[in-house]
Amino acid sequence: MLSATSALVTAATTTRTALAGLRRRPPGGAALWSRTNFAGRSLDLLGGPASAAGTLVAVATAPGLRGRTRAAAVLATAAAGGIGAYDDLAGRADARRGFRAHLAALREGELTTGGVKLLGIGAAGLAAGALLKDRPLDRLLAGVVIAGSAHAVNLLDVRPARATVATLALAAPGLLRGGEGAALAAVPAGAAAALLPEDAAEQTMLGDTGAHALGASLGVAIAAANARAGLALHAAAVVAAAVYGERALPG
Repeated sequence: MLSATSALVTAATTTRTALAGLRRRPPGGAALWSRTNFAGRSLDLLGGPASAAGTLVAVATAPGLRGRTRAAAVLATAAAGGIGAYDDLAGRADARRGFRAHLAALREGELTTGGVKLLGIGAAGLAAGALLKDRPLDRLLAGVVIAGSAHAVNLLDVRPARATVATLALAAPGLLRGGEGAALAAVPAGAAAALLPEDAAEQTMLGDTGAHALGASLGVAIAAANARAGLALHAAAVVAAAVYGERALPG
């Protein structure tokens, strides 16, 4: 459990430090990161890059991880957070949301920022899955779990604290596993816990940047800790969440 504790503390500390620094000097100016939430309150998206930074630093430095496991976690987290940031900033004026809208645009020959997100995070998930597992089917299932977890957490980021609380709840069982699974689960748990007070108070939100980074990191933890039966079960769950979320969580 020492490695899990270390990873959790690193994620939480880095997230808090990054949030303070970003608020002192928001990249591109405060207006770029300002948003209005569902209740009409003004808040910022700086919790996103802060939690992504905390997650990435923690997974890159967590003790006790094998090289391939660490590479998979770094790849998935960095890609999901980076592509999420691109969608947060470049796609801020695009009102289209959800798989169906962006896939419809792709069919018409338009690659939206959301389309880039779907394709990019999907590819990163598959690449990370290939690092984690040896057999082709296991690699595919792991990729679905990683990319699907990133999307699932993002679907919840429509009301205060939903995504951070869900991340904590989903990471909690992994903390009890010990070994690599516990260290990997501790990373998104630490970053989410660090951001929870501001998220709940409607001062900041994860946005695509933070939600996808936390979700991808959580997906790696789940994929790394499960064999084929568990992978299949979790893959089915995230696919079902995506289908249901398109209807039940429109934002």
